[in-house]
Amino acid sequence: MTKNRAGDVADSSIAPEPYLEGDVDRDGHLDAEAESLSLFEGDEGGLTLAQRKTLVLLMKHRYISAAQQPAEWRTLLESTRVLKARLNDVFLDLQVDLHYEVAFKRQAVAEGGDRFPTLLYDAAYTREETVLLVLLRQRFRSERANGHEIVLVDRDNLLDNVGHFRPEHATDRSGDLRRAGGAIESLVKARVLLKTSDPDRFRISPVIEVLLPVERLAELLEWLVSANAGAHTGTSTSADDSVREPEQESLV
Repeated sequence: MTKNRAGDVADSSIAPEPYLEGDVDRDGHLDAEAESLSLFEGDEGGLTLAQRKTLVLLMKHRYISAAQQPAEWRTLLESTRVLKARLNDVFLDLQVDLHYEVAFKRQAVAEGGDRFPTLLYDAAYTREETVLLVLLRQRFRSERANGHEIVLVDRDNLLDNVGHFRPEHATDRSGDLRRAGGAIESLVKARVLLKTSDPDRFRISPVIEVLLPVERLAELLEWLVSANAGAHTGTSTSADDSVREPEQESLV
């Protein structure tokens, strides 16, 4: 889903924090990493190695989480201001959800409504991906409400549920099944679905709550009902058409 051609986003024009509190020992001396931030010949960067690794993950992936990247998550919490500043320099904003322990980037919006240059592009979800997102969001919220911290889903169950939204006139069952399987793999790649020891069982990432807040979920449910109604009246688009809403942000 993402392809990173963002390049080096470190900008030496920022005045970063010279060091973090955690870089100072009991005698007031900086540790070796904080004393020298230069990591290669000609390096003018102002971030530590840990901060740079965290910034790269933020730029490269849809999100980072305490569960999946504990070291980078700790660095992010310790260095939120400086990492946010680096993202702001390229018109991105850092979003940190402490409840679900995930952090992600979003395109910054100008106060006057103008569009900033962007490193992100909008990639429309397919019909099958949209159905899956709605199903996963509902399943996650229901299981969490029942006290389950870890929410698991099976591949066959997901395929069956996507099949329920197949238009009655659709006859390419093998093609529909292939698209549904591709949608599952796409959400695995985006780490909305997390792999387990069983290749046909997945864990739903808490990021689904952040990606689909209640208002967005209501919009998608309305779209799905409308799309299905159109399918029954013969006015819908073909089953493999992309959904122009919602759109996911990806690095160019």
